[in-house]
Amino acid sequence: MIRAPLSWLRTAMQRFRGDESGTSTIEFVIVFPVFAFLLCSATESGILMLRQVMLDRALDLTVRDLRLQELEAVTHDQIKTRICAETTVIPDCTNAVLLEMRQVNKGATLPDTAAPCVDRAATVQSATTFTQGTDNQMMLIRACAVFDPIFPGTGLGMDLAKDATGAYALVSTTAFVIEPS
Repeated sequence: MIRAPLSWLRTAMQRFRGDESGTSTIEFVIVFPVFAFLLCSATESGILMLRQVMLDRALDLTVRDLRLQELEAVTHDQIKTRICAETTVIPDCTNAVLLEMRQVNKGATLPDTAAPCVDRAATVQSATTFTQGTDNQMMLIRACAVFDPIFPGTGLGMDLAKDATGAYALVSTTAFVIEPS
């Protein structure tokens, strides 16, 4: 009596071992997550680089006008508006970018503190240093923009340093000397 169930089981196992249908599905299930991970990482990395390059470019174009004193009595909001006009890949730019501009002494080391960034968890943003320089002064300007990762739980989006709201920051820094008028 016990032999009949065992022989049936043995016959079923031999048929299962010989059946090759579904092998491509198993390969797909093993390989697809790897390719999805690579695709998400590549997309996140590409958009991160595009945003960084566009932020750097916008800051450089704005600083050129500041250095040549083509902008009179500039304010934080004017500079931010100018930067946002130059870059098109920063979503909600006016709320995502925070600027700091201050005088630095020639020959002195640059500040070692982190650039101030927008705190999306706060209802009111903390004040940043924003002073307009005069002729022959060396100025440092830093722009910090915060973004949400596109794929926060996979690939590069998972490894980015994030703040309390889950956003990562891109910082662009430049120093310039104001040309005499």
